[in-house]
Amino acid sequence: MEMETVKLSAIVMRWYPDMMPFLKQNELNSVIVLRDGLSILEPADAMDIIHYSICEHQNSAYLQ
Repeated sequence: MEMETVKLSAIVMRWYPDMMPFLKQNELNSVIVLRDGLSILEPADAMDIIHYSICEHQNSAYLQ
C-alpha cells in the first residue's frame, strides 16, 4: 500500500458522518496524508486524526 492524500471531510464522511455539521469548513478541507491509505484506516485512528485536526485549527486561531 502506498501513501494517500485525502481531505479530512473524506475521513469524517466514511466513519463519523454525524460530525459533519459540527466541523468548520477549513477543518474539513484539511489535507491529510495517510501512510497506508484510506482503505485500511480504523475508526479509532480516524477519530484520532479528526481530533488532532480540530486541535491544530484551534491552535492557529490563537496565533493570528
